[in-house]
Amino acid sequence: MPAQNEKMKAYWRKNLQTLFVLLLVWFVVSFGFGILLVDQLNEIRLGGFKLGFWFAQQGSIYAFVVLIFVYVARMNSLDREFDVDEE
Repeated sequence: MPAQNEKMKAYWRKNLQTLFVLLLVWFVVSFGFGILLVDQLNEIRLGGFKLGFWFAQQGSIYAFVVLIFVYVARMNSLDREFDVDEE
């Protein structure tokens, strides 16, 4: 079963890569845009609100919900690729 073991290691490696990228995007959107870059983003207005304020209040929540759907789609793709899907 060494081939199967290598296949599972590759699966988890890609799974962890996906998690790392999605968490990095979430960090940049929530902490970076909502806190660190808020002054620069407040120069831009979105729907009458300063963009930095919008990211701190709404944008990070929307980004998180989108990331959930991206994660589900990516994991379904990985499951099919490595033949561990539930179908």
